[in-house]
Amino acid sequence: MAQPVFVLVHGAWHGSWCWRDLGLELDARGVTWRAVDLPSSKPETQPTVGLADDVSAVLDACVGLESVVLVGHSYGGTVITEAAPGVAGLECLIYIAALIPLVGESTTDAVQSVKVRTRLDDAIRVQGQLLVLDEQLAPNALYNDCTKDDASRAVKQLTTQTLQSFRNVRTQHSVEATSVYIACANDRAVDPDVQALMASRCNEILTLKSDHSPFLSHPKLLADALLT
Repeated sequence: MAQPVFVLVHGAWHGSWCWRDLGLELDARGVTWRAVDLPSSKPETQPTVGLADDVSAVLDACVGLESVVLVGHSYGGTVITEAAPGVAGLECLIYIAALIPLVGESTTDAVQSVKVRTRLDDAIRVQGQLLVLDEQLAPNALYNDCTKDDASRAVKQLTTQTLQSFRNVRTQHSVEATSVYIACANDRAVDPDVQALMASRCNEILTLKSDHSPFLSHPKLLADALLT
């Protein structure tokens, strides 16, 4: 049987750049991986770009792969859930502090399933049909376990996010592949109570003492968890 390829799907406002440190850890373990850039987070993207466009990007990344592990972070959880039925050779879904809406629900519905305000809510600014993050507030929301330098570098690379992507609803039903939820206990973006609800929709649950972005703050621990 072919060794699985880990397809890494970032969350809102991010890009494939955010997986660099985790990628180095996976490389050291001989793990094959590839990272997707979601259209809804690309600079200067059109406001009409939404979940379907992001799903298409993930499916394109999986073409020709015999065995796939889909890894979704935050909003990326919605994307891999919607993409899963179209991935041939899917072995496993891994969610990192991720949203898993039910069929007919959107990412916004999932994150609001528990009524609690987070540091990320405080950092979000609406600009027409796009969402941006306040550069002064984003580090404390997303990167509170990171070094100041790492957090600063990450914030400089954040992009806009389309409102459409958060509003589009899940249409695909669950697949039979194993699902694993990696909860982040120090998260200030997706509240741990929201994560607990999302995790209840998975087969297995792991917990990291991490902020919302373990791929930056704890890449070794995250790599260990992905390969457990």
